[in-house]
Amino acid sequence: MEKFVEQALLYDFYGELLTERQRQVYESVVLEDYSLSEVAEELEISRQGVHDMIKRCNHILEGYEEKLHLVEKFLNIRRQVQKIHDLAGRYQDGEIAAISKEILEEL
Repeated sequence: MEKFVEQALLYDFYGELLTERQRQVYESVVLEDYSLSEVAEELEISRQGVHDMIKRCNHILEGYEEKLHLVEKFLNIRRQVQKIHDLAGRYQDGEIAAISKEILEEL
């Protein structure tokens, strides 16, 4: 999985477990693509401090995933529902296809 997508998924699932400051820095650098220097200047901390916080946040988020496996379960469910959707289309079952499409959109 692409690193950005992985980081975004981890943040979507576990971001609320970070402190407000960690979320602010992580969102700015990872999700909004600000440079470390821009965030450091805005928050009046060092560039190295921003870098260390991003690294620490990634470690924290990955640790939650290792314990809880929510992203892994989500991706598995999405794959299974996609298979159901594909099979329903093959067998021309409109109701199942519609339900599975609705689930995929929700995910």
